[in-house]
Amino acid sequence: MQSLQVYNSYTRQKESFVPIVPGYVGMYVCGPTVSGESHLGHARPFITFDVIYRYLMHLGNKVRYVRNITDAGHFEEEGREAEDKISKKAIIERLEPMELVQKYTNLFHWAMRQFNNLEPSIEPTATGHIVEQIEMIKKIIAEGYAYAINGSVYFDVKKYAEKYPYGKLSGRILDDLLESTRDLENQEEKHNWQDFALWKAAPPEHIMRWESPWGEGFPGWHIECSAMSTKYLGTQFDIHGGGMDLLFPHHESEIAQSTICNHRVPARYWIHNNMITINGKKMGKSYNNQIRLTELFTGDHPLLAQAYSPMTIRFFILQTHYRSTLDFGNEALQAAEKGLRRLWEAHLALQKMNWVAGGPQNAELDQKIRRLLSGLDESMNDDFNTAKTMANLFEIVPTINSIKDGHIQSGSLAEDTFMQLKKYFTDYLENILGLRDESGAEHSKLHGVLDLLIEIRKDARSRKDYVTSDKIRNQLQQIGILMKDEKDGKMSYSLE
Repeated sequence: MQSLQVYNSYTRQKESFVPIVPGYVGMYVCGPTVSGESHLGHARPFITFDVIYRYLMHLGNKVRYVRNITDAGHFEEEGREAEDKISKKAIIERLEPMELVQKYTNLFHWAMRQFNNLEPSIEPTATGHIVEQIEMIKKIIAEGYAYAINGSVYFDVKKYAEKYPYGKLSGRILDDLLESTRDLENQEEKHNWQDFALWKAAPPEHIMRWESPWGEGFPGWHIECSAMSTKYLGTQFDIHGGGMDLLFPHHESEIAQSTICNHRVPARYWIHNNMITINGKKMGKSYNNQIRLTELFTGDHPLLAQAYSPMTIRFFILQTHYRSTLDFGNEALQAAEKGLRRLWEAHLALQKMNWVAGGPQNAELDQKIRRLLSGLDESMNDDFNTAKTMANLFEIVPTINSIKDGHIQSGSLAEDTFMQLKKYFTDYLENILGLRDESGAEHSKLHGVLDLLIEIRKDARSRKDYVTSDKIRNQLQQIGILMKDEKDGKMSYSLE
């Protein structure tokens, strides 16, 4: 079996994955900015890197997975400089900034649990590491690659590019950036337009502010990840991950900062997932097509034909290789819903089966199943190709169903092959792809709704509102649920 190959965005090629310390992997993934509720686009990176985390552990590695929470800072985006989103949203919602942060951090964690994502090893916050960010900025200034002006500190990109390959990760050419200069906020302070903020002086109206050697202010966006990854993973670690939208300027800036501060590129492998489009359009506020995760789960959005369960969303995302664009649409999600059900039903049936000797063994079928099982490992070792992995699992399903229906015997396979089949299905569906059975949760919800209807019906009967009482009973009966009135006034139900 080939070793794990990963596509490295930094070198633009697949490479054999070799951890710095054999058996130990350090992985940093850019987490959410908790100024609002997460949407569909946010689901993809966190599900993608959850599977990568799971697979690295499956291979026997001890993984330190660090995923930050951005709860402060100056968010400098390509083409414009944006205000602190958290301070702005806190004013709109009439909350203290950290109250807002806690609200959306809790909501983010809730969504991650719905998707069955494992918790990271460490989840540091930007506000919890202001000291580390200030110390890193001081070091960059001392090295001569940053300058302070009017209480702000900027990284000198042009000077950095004289010695280091600025733009190597994103493919940006510095001269092109210089030609695209625009009139932006505080541009007159900078030596060059492309210089980015390490620290920003806080204007009087800015709520979140800290003391620093340069005056009261707040950190830039990029410095937080450099400071926290260095603290928890060292000056160089194995994997840095995130969405492709972070290639520039965020990750490019991280590389520059850390290279000056720690004299090395921070990560050896840079892994980026591609974006989600909706009906062929990039998701964004300007298109009015952002779908929040709670809206996905409830179906409460104009673009949604129905509600979709968290496992359907997870399955849908993993059906496409993480580096490919994924187009969202109701038909695609409904197909994913059916595909997940088919795969999971085969999985549950397989776990109830036992190998029974007897009947002629089918050598051709046995060889085919072995080939498909080994293909699962080969697909995941080929840059975490979950799409091919799922295709192999689906190719095995007809054999499982044939055994379940009695068309072939389990003894048609060698005992070792049959036991491997059971083990691989559990390992891949549950432990690596991170899927889980949602039927139990749906069953529990159904009974909760029925209990509520009983209470409503009891209340109607106590008010002698027999029209409502009979309507509830009759309409439930039409969909196969029998509600009975007991002699002692109690009510019960049974599912046909």
